[in-house]
Amino acid sequence: MPGGLLLGDEAPNFEADTTIGHIRFHDFLGDSWGILFSHPRDFTPVCTTELGCAAKLAPEFAKRNIKMIALSIDSVQDHLSWSKDINAYNGEEDTEKLPFPIIDDHKRDLAVKLGMWHAARVVFIFGPDKKLKLSILYPETTGRNFDEILRVIDSLQLTAYKKVATPVDWKCGDGVMVVSTISEEEARKLFPKGKLHKAC
Repeated sequence: MPGGLLLGDEAPNFEADTTIGHIRFHDFLGDSWGILFSHPRDFTPVCTTELGCAAKLAPEFAKRNIKMIALSIDSVQDHLSWSKDINAYNGEEDTEKLPFPIIDDHKRDLAVKLGMWHAARVVFIFGPDKKLKLSILYPETTGRNFDEILRVIDSLQLTAYKKVATPVDWKCGDGVMVVSTISEEEARKLFPKGKLHKAC
């Protein structure tokens, strides 16, 4: 994404108005992991289903120490109205409150800074070091897969703290592999039962 973030880049410490007030991004994240969802406009049908799903899955993100935040190219007032629509979609009371804030980016300044294409939707995952660990770019016609997002978060968090890699279609609890950067002697000490190890 031209002008955007690459893996390993530090997130800009931007300031923004949101549905929970003014924030500075690094302060908002604190020592947590973070996930940022971008959306091209409020009230778009696909985006409404996605943020509805995100709201339902908020406890799963909290279990993983993930701070959630969304961005859309509209104002805070529009976001608050949209939040009511999202809650209604979920069959909940149509309040303006969601379990995560939505950033006001009605001038598209932040979207441009982060390299978020106008019609596309991006997922950014940041580590506690504020560096980008994963980005996924979706076209506006294809909804995100939250099972996959949670799966890659589990992999990112596991591999951040243990010297392992996760194979194809890996899920939490499946076997993992020793990373190729450690010696055989170190691998034997870390994993005396072999290269595959149940983890997560």
